[in-house]
Amino acid sequence: MKHFSKWFIAIFIGITVISTSCVDQIRFGDSFLEKAPGVATTQDTIFGKAEYARAFLWNTYSKLYYGLATNWNQVDGKMNTGMFEVMSDCWHSHNSWDGINRKYYSGSYKASDEDGADDTRFGYTKENCWQAIRASWIFIENVNRVPDMEEAEKNRLAAEAKVIIASRYFDLFRHYGGLPLLTQSYEVEGNYDLPRATVDATVKFMTNLLDEAANTLPWDLGEEEANWQGRFTKAAAMGLKCKILLFAASPLFNDNEPYCTEEPQEAVTSHQVWYGAYKPELWTECLQACEAFFRELNLNGHYALVQATGTTSQDYRTAYNTAYFIRQDNTELLISTRIIGKYNWDWWYYWGEWVGFGGYTPTKEYMEMFPLADGSPFSWSNAAVASNPFFTDNDNKKPVRDPRLYETMLVNGAAFGDHAAELWLGGRDNVNSTEKETGSYATGFGLYKFYKEGNGSLAGNYLEWPYLRLAEIYLIYAEALVKANNNLQGAIDQIDIVRERVGLKGLAECNPSKLLTSNADALMEEILRERACELGLEDVRLFDMTRNKRADLFKKPLHGLKIYRNDGGGNVPWSGSTGNSAQFPQKPSKFVYEEFALSNTARSWWTNFSPKWYLSAFPPSEVNKHYGLTQNPGWK
Repeated sequence: MKHFSKWFIAIFIGITVISTSCVDQIRFGDSFLEKAPGVATTQDTIFGKAEYARAFLWNTYSKLYYGLATNWNQVDGKMNTGMFEVMSDCWHSHNSWDGINRKYYSGSYKASDEDGADDTRFGYTKENCWQAIRASWIFIENVNRVPDMEEAEKNRLAAEAKVIIASRYFDLFRHYGGLPLLTQSYEVEGNYDLPRATVDATVKFMTNLLDEAANTLPWDLGEEEANWQGRFTKAAAMGLKCKILLFAASPLFNDNEPYCTEEPQEAVTSHQVWYGAYKPELWTECLQACEAFFRELNLNGHYALVQATGTTSQDYRTAYNTAYFIRQDNTELLISTRIIGKYNWDWWYYWGEWVGFGGYTPTKEYMEMFPLADGSPFSWSNAAVASNPFFTDNDNKKPVRDPRLYETMLVNGAAFGDHAAELWLGGRDNVNSTEKETGSYATGFGLYKFYKEGNGSLAGNYLEWPYLRLAEIYLIYAEALVKANNNLQGAIDQIDIVRERVGLKGLAECNPSKLLTSNADALMEEILRERACELGLEDVRLFDMTRNKRADLFKKPLHGLKIYRNDGGGNVPWSGSTGNSAQFPQKPSKFVYEEFALSNTARSWWTNFSPKWYLSAFPPSEVNKHYGLTQNPGWK
């Protein structure tokens, strides 16, 4: 047998859980399994009392994925303050020392970085995935021993643990492909041969767990929701299954050609990074999962897109903001994770500081994806729009764009504290008057989503992460309808449900020249664009680019937008003079917009992209332990 246990012990470090009992308190962790029976806390102690068993599972929930960088450590640091979306075409980092710049923009990332660095995309052994998976199996294997817990609760909690396992496997799967499949907790002292599974086996492993969980869990939390938001439900399990099957059916894994032909190719020949051929039935499975989800939704209700209470742009913004950001009474969140408590100090300090360093700046290309307020596409060829791309004029500030734009990025003239944002060169918010690409407005735009008007505006909120929203399920369904049976009108109907929430007209109506009811390729581009607008900075765009093998988007140079005040009271492109509203108190009424290429942190991919970047490398130290882990193609 191969010695898998060395790896197994190394990555499953301790987990601490504190019960909330006012009678007594117990602390325990995974480390107790490495001690002889009777030493410190044992499984008999934990599963000898319902209170302790529950606390063990609640702690396992704390190991779920959380998408924002909030602290200085391996897990919360996120590529040394980076985020996945900043490797996509929608966002760009101007923080020269984050992992995005050091490893990915520079093109210097290599397999050995997975052993010695903490700023890679998603560390195979460093993201709490395996800790959560093992703890969940321990719970499943032992919950029936709890003497003071009803059978129904035991089954329900075991089902929740299965969703935890599936979710953590999916977090790894979208970065690595096929994985070793842990089907039990395993004894620490044992030797195990756990080779890397195929893509097909890995997907079936995840979806089977979700099916088993869905057969037990309640559709929603009902009256428990006020106290138990975040616990997994049948809706969560079924929705996550749709998301997994979408990824699996996409061209990265489901094509007649493997995504990368560079050596080593063992993972390719073993079908650990693709299915070996195009399989249309995978899209049918995804479609069937979506149909099953919506049948349950129609039958049971409860979940729904958050709707606006009025018809103004602000009304639509409030509804959209609630959908992705607000935990309380949110009918749209299917899966959410959070850090402990409301607005803690780490979030306040670190997140705000890293935004200030320019780590998450929207690109001009992303701004252009958002349509006009009625849903028609944005175009610089429209003279009226080109002269005022965000508001009709500076006096009445009537928004002219999709409300989601203003909730995603800060644009010139938007309400910002006690004034309109001054993002022109020399304006009070754009401190880059020397025209250098630095800081939080380096592209001419600023981050708004998950940041608002700065740290103070986040006070009083539970800082949850929208791991899966109902809006995404509608868009997954739309894509499956296109791919599985070419039902283009059906797909458009699903997209329009999402667009309607923010006041946009129908997709086909707004894009008559694209012939979306008959052109599947054009409709797919619109689906990807709509996903980018609806799910911005929610870990979607980078994975849309990778699962669709969009080398063209990775190779495309990106841009920012220089904004000049052009009304005699500020700087103009031909004079170089500067002036903000403190020096020139009259309201600016005219601006000139100038595209510029992002250059101070140019990405090597723009001139030298390789498909090997779609998936990450496994740590060579793990591959070299010879328990059956093969390296992904292109990484040595």
